[in-house]
Amino acid sequence: MPALILLALTLTAKGWLDAHPEHNPWAPLDLRDPPGWATERKLAALRDDPAGCRAVLARSGVQFKTLDPIGERTCLRPDRTVLPDYPLSPKTPPTTCALAAGLELWLRDGVRPAATELLGTKVMRIEHFGAFSCRRLYGRAEGRWSEHATGNAIDIAAFVLADGRRISVLKDWESDGPEAAFLHRVRDQGCQVFGTVLSPDYNAAHRDHLHIDQQSRGLGSVCR
Repeated sequence: MPALILLALTLTAKGWLDAHPEHNPWAPLDLRDPPGWATERKLAALRDDPAGCRAVLARSGVQFKTLDPIGERTCLRPDRTVLPDYPLSPKTPPTTCALAAGLELWLRDGVRPAATELLGTKVMRIEHFGAFSCRRLYGRAEGRWSEHATGNAIDIAAFVLADGRRISVLKDWESDGPEAAFLHRVRDQGCQVFGTVLSPDYNAAHRDHLHIDQQSRGLGSVCR
C-alpha cells in the first residue's frame, strides 16, 4: 500500500511538472514560459554554453543572428549574438547569447509590464551606451577586465515611450513620481535574469546608466 501511494504521488508530481515546465528543472528552457522556480538556474547555465543558449533562442521563437568570432586574448569574442528585432537604440549590438536571452526576458517580464502599470504607455526604444569595450573595470590600467571586454554587458541609459516621453537614468532616478518608480522596478526585475545589475545606487560611475551583464557568479546575482 505505501508503495502504491508513493507511485501515485510520483505520477501526480510528474504530471504537474509536465504542465508547468517553468518549475521543472529537467524541462528544456523556453523563454515563452512564465518565470518559475527553475528559470533562474536554467538561465545561469546558459552563460557557459553558447550553443545551448542559441538552441534556447531558436526553441523560443526568438529571431537572432550569430556573427563570426572576433578579437583576441582577453577581448576575444567567440560568442556574438544579435537580436535584430530588439528595440535598442542605437541598433542592437552583438552581445553574448546569455545576455541576449536575459534581455528578452527582461523586456517581457520587466520593462513592458512596468511601463504599462506605472507610466500608462508602451516602451518604444531602449537607449544604450554600448556593449563591447576592450577595457578593464572603470578603464583602469590594471585590475580585473570588464564584462564589456567580451560583449557580455550592456549599459542602459534611457527608455523612450510611445507618448514621446524619455525616461532617463541620469535625470529621473532620484526624481519623485512614476518615472523613478519605473526605473527602480526595471532594475529590480533585471536582477531576476542577469548576473549583475548596477545602478546609481551602486556608485557615481553608474549615475547615468544601468549596467547589466551575465557574469557567472556562484552566490547568485549582484543587484545594487
